[in-house]
Amino acid sequence: MNKIKEWLSTSKYKNHKLEIASADASFRKYYRLSKDNESVLLMDSSLEKESLKPFLDVTQRLLHVGVNAPEILEQNLEDGFLIIKDFGNTHYLNVLNQENFKTLYSNAIETIITMQKADTSGLPIYDKAFLHVEMDLMQDWYLEKLLHVELSISQKELIATTLNVISNIVLEQPQGVFVHRDFHSRNIMITDDNKIGVIDYQDAMSGAVTYDLVSLLKDCYIAYKREEIEGLALEFRDKKNLDVDDKTFIKWFDFMGLQRHIKVLGIFSRLYLRDSKDGYLKDIPLTLKYVIETADRYSETKELAEFLRSIA
Repeated sequence: MNKIKEWLSTSKYKNHKLEIASADASFRKYYRLSKDNESVLLMDSSLEKESLKPFLDVTQRLLHVGVNAPEILEQNLEDGFLIIKDFGNTHYLNVLNQENFKTLYSNAIETIITMQKADTSGLPIYDKAFLHVEMDLMQDWYLEKLLHVELSISQKELIATTLNVISNIVLEQPQGVFVHRDFHSRNIMITDDNKIGVIDYQDAMSGAVTYDLVSLLKDCYIAYKREEIEGLALEFRDKKNLDVDDKTFIKWFDFMGLQRHIKVLGIFSRLYLRDSKDGYLKDIPLTLKYVIETADRYSETKELAEFLRSIA
């Protein structure tokens, strides 16, 4: 905090009130600087300074195509601080309900389509190897470390075989689009002028067309009926003018969801076990429900569903 105050004392924000705004799943912290009717955010990335350059890079890519990402107002890369536009405190999760979710999700789908126009040159690629690096987190952190499951050779083979099928089907769909990687209700803001503000995108990659759609519609923090989610997924397909039948597109969507939620089981477990962040444990049941219910729908993944159900 002393470093922050020292830097602010040399800036035009030296007389602004400083208060904690939030923290996220990483080691970043956010502070709100306010004076009169003006409010901005200070992003403290001093514990992971290496994330700042990607954040600055991706911000420019998004702003260039018209995505409402926070403008960078001041930067101190040496100490790991940025001052950025403040989108306020209202996340999608704060306002989503049964009456408005279709409208809000439709608006967010438009934002995904805009994000997918962003330049992806030089971004890391979601290739088969990386899809598996992520999915392997489930066995390591969720099954073995959190649940203390001693996997048999046949169970390990089942997991490996199923994950291979999942990655193959993920890679069947169009690739090479901008992927936010965490486009869900806690990272979508509603600004004072009722627009969508997009945050937490510094880990963006180039990958599958359905990734951000799955993050949005199969959110680990809130869920809606399967048939309504499928309808919204197909709305995305139609707006993107993708030439693919309903069944194939929904399978792409579902298998992308399997990849993401299998990964997230591992990430939520790791946040608790390694980083002492127990707040994510309560979100594991919904994430696991997504995996089991989706895997149950397809012959290629049904055995994995049965196995996960048996240890849940």
